[in-house]
Amino acid sequence: MNDWPEGWSDDNRGGNRYGQGSAGERPEGARSMPHVQRRPAPQQRHPAPPRQRPIPQQPGGYDNGGPQSGGPQYDSGYNTGQVYGGGNAGGRGSGHGGGPGDGGRAQGRPAPDWRRRIKIGALSLVVVVLGVSIGTYFWADSKLKREVDLSKVIERPEGGDGTNYLIVGSDSREGMTAEDKKKLHTGSNEGKRTDSMMILHDGSNGPTLISLPRDSDVEIPSFKGSESGKLYPGRGRFTKLNAAYAMDGPELLVRTVEFNTGLRIDHYCEIGFGGFAKIVDAIGGVELDIPKAFKDKKSGADFQAGKQTLNGAESLAFVRTRYAFAEADLARTKNQQKFLAALASQTATPSTILNPFKLYPTMGAGLDTLVVDKDMSLWSLSQMFFAMKDVTGGDGKSMNMPMSGFRNGNVVWDKAKVKQLVEQLKNDEKVTVTEN
Repeated sequence: MNDWPEGWSDDNRGGNRYGQGSAGERPEGARSMPHVQRRPAPQQRHPAPPRQRPIPQQPGGYDNGGPQSGGPQYDSGYNTGQVYGGGNAGGRGSGHGGGPGDGGRAQGRPAPDWRRRIKIGALSLVVVVLGVSIGTYFWADSKLKREVDLSKVIERPEGGDGTNYLIVGSDSREGMTAEDKKKLHTGSNEGKRTDSMMILHDGSNGPTLISLPRDSDVEIPSFKGSESGKLYPGRGRFTKLNAAYAMDGPELLVRTVEFNTGLRIDHYCEIGFGGFAKIVDAIGGVELDIPKAFKDKKSGADFQAGKQTLNGAESLAFVRTRYAFAEADLARTKNQQKFLAALASQTATPSTILNPFKLYPTMGAGLDTLVVDKDMSLWSLSQMFFAMKDVTGGDGKSMNMPMSGFRNGNVVWDKAKVKQLVEQLKNDEKVTVTEN
């Protein structure tokens, strides 16, 4: 039986009628062909990328033969720059062109991780700032002149709460040229004396700044010589407070203040004429409101009333003037308090602290002439500075040592009030004592 469609035979299967259908007028219906089985469609596979074979290096630099090649060389059509399925006529590598399985889309660089970059940048900034801060701290700390040894002070009173600083302005001319002395009206006296002395108490109830008039009538007690180590007995002699400094320097001055007040001094800080003027010039001057005009030939002061910015020489003249006032030394201590508070307030500002072109000259000018005790750290010095600033900001109090009158032209302290004041400072209480 012939199972082939009509018009097909064994004689004409291999002819030219392949694919032309039957010889009838109508198309032939579908027939069942049980012996024919449809094979499953083969699983589509992606062709593996062709193995790239490097072109062997040709002697002499020729690709098609050479004198040592042994015959003509033929290019196989594959080279190191050609990749199957690249779909990129520009000759890019497979990382940029489309491949058989990527839909022809280009694969670009991954998006930057901005969060990670910001973290790294912030960390780097912190490291730099920290490094500069640490470097500045050690630089400044190394410039402190720790020349005063408070361990030589004998018979000291017991300490209390808070910290007490003895701040001294001396007429030291160390490091000053003849031109500087003439400009600042300091004269050329040998040695040095104290032009101003203040106790600054820094405690939990705010700072208290107490001026000690240089003409205060005080008793010079027994003391141990700072250089000789020899013990000098007290003789009950009363004299001006600044005479103690002239006799045996800072150690005897501390001993005298402690003996006459009963208040223990924790730290000593002294600055000379030259350093004082340089600090003012380094910050660009200090703005001050002078209520009344005054003039003094000895200090070089010549001021009009009103707000004005004082340079270094003018500032030094302002704090040294005493003969232009009726109250002399008492009026001068008031001016010194006013000026030092303004200096601290205008120095401790972001425009100075965050500006290295002002910060380093200011610190350098002060630290070069600053004399402190051996236990004074840069941190303690900064605490003193900001406590002085707080006095101006209204968080503290400034006053003169309470006085009861005069003796031989010297200021006599009110012993009862001084005792009450010292007790309040020792207990770190709010100061209620008044100077008059």
